[in-house]
Amino acid sequence: MIVGCFSGRQKDSAALMDSAAREIETRGARVVGRIVQRRGVSDGGVRKMALPFSARTLLTYGKVREAALLCERTAAGAAVFVTPLTPRQRRTLTGMLGCPAVGLAEILAVD
Repeated sequence: MIVGCFSGRQKDSAALMDSAAREIETRGARVVGRIVQRRGVSDGGVRKMALPFSARTLLTYGKVREAALLCERTAAGAAVFVTPLTPRQRRTLTGMLGCPAVGLAEILAVD
C-alpha cells in the first residue's frame, strides 16, 4: 500500500503517487491500495498549513484508521510512505497499521 501526505496546494500529488507506485512495482512488489492525506484543502486546514503533521503518525487519526482497514482488507505486506518517516513514526505506524511502515526513500536506498 502507498501512503502520501501532501499540502492542498501541491498540484502534482497524483503524479507523485503514480511515480511511487512505479518505483515499488519495478522492485517486484504489487501495490494493493493508496491512501492520501491532504492538508490545506478546507478553511481549517489552510490555517494549519504551517503546523507540522502529527509527530507520532504523520497522518490524522481518521486516515490512520482508514489505512489500517485497507492494510487488513488487502493483506498488505507493508505501507510505503511517500513522505520520509522518523524512527518514532515508523514504530508507531507499524503497530497501528499491522504491517511494516517504511519510507519510499528507504526502499530506493536498498539498490
